Amino acid sequence: MDYLLPLLISFVLSLITIFLTRPIAIRAGLVDLPNGGRKLHVGEIPLVGGIGIYISILTASMIFFSHSQELNIYLVAAAMVLFVGSLDDRYDLSVKVRLIAQVIIASLMIFGTEQHFTYLGSIVGLTNIELGFLGASFTIVAIIAGINAVNMMDGIDGLAGSVSLIAFSSIAFLLHRADSEWVLLPVLFIPALIAYLIFNLSSHTSFTKVFMGDAGNMFIGLTIVWLMVIGTDASDPAFRPVTALYIFAIPLMDMAAIMYRRVNKGMSPFKADREHLHHIFERAGFSREQTLILVSSIAATFAVVGCLAEVYNTPEWVMFLGFVVVFLCYSFALQNVWTIIKFFRK
Repeated sequence: MDYLLPLLISFVLSLITIFLTRPIAIRAGLVDLPNGGRKLHVGEIPLVGGIGIYISILTASMIFFSHSQELNIYLVAAAMVLFVGSLDDRYDLSVKVRLIAQVIIASLMIFGTEQHFTYLGSIVGLTNIELGFLGASFTIVAIIAGINAVNMMDGIDGLAGSVSLIAFSSIAFLLHRADSEWVLLPVLFIPALIAYLIFNLSSHTSFTKVFMGDAGNMFIGLTIVWLMVIGTDASDPAFRPVTALYIFAIPLMDMAAIMYRRVNKGMSPFKADREHLHHIFERAGFSREQTLILVSSIAATFAVVGCLAEVYNTPEWVMFLGFVVVFLCYSFALQNVWTIIKFFRK
């Protein structure tokens, strides 16, 4: 398939939609305001990145995709999660309300399409681990984890967009390699995200800049996990479940380590703070631009390793063991980050 026209249309639609919705968002109060704490930007920044990307994907899908019940259900579920995220951007919904909405939307997708994770692969080296009746529940948890992992990455300009871009590019590569009809979906996300990053990384803070917003983070997190469900479908797998860990490694590890740290301190795992990987890089002396490049490079390295391991059919237990070891090292480093930084400074 020739991807040039879909790529071009997705990019232009995202660019135009974001530009046109900026003034509407400002009038509607759908903006992010600096608060002197975690939000250190200047001026009112419209939260329309996710809305622009969704409209681009929706329109391009209607043009280039073969219509199916699965696609329609995905687009409806994406619209619902976008709506909930927009309400959260505007009215700051409670964690309980957000989680209930995410569970309902994930359930509608799973039972509407009758698709969910069914197995974990041979990650212990003995036999294939089947999820059985736990598959649907596991997928709901995975979708919620994906949504919150992307949201937690959205701490500095360009980071959530860049990490998501890496994930979609990796999934597109693996789906293309397997000749899956769903490859067009991550392909459409790539130019749409690039268009968003043009606005998000703009230096004109109060003139052209936009943020993804919870709406965009929830929409992208839902989509990434859903593409992983499709990609690991036991009837026609494009990649193995363990490969998905590498594609989305940094958001997953950062979320898991931070939540553990918060719970260990007696805090809510969903309580916002400035202890994420990107915040630590900043406090260690790196600029925001350097932090963006460093974290994105690490995420890209994991994704490339995962794709190469898939191509060369590396045993699943080796991949899983490697991921666990890296995660444990990451968690240890995060728990002792300031001791480690002082050591290197000496």
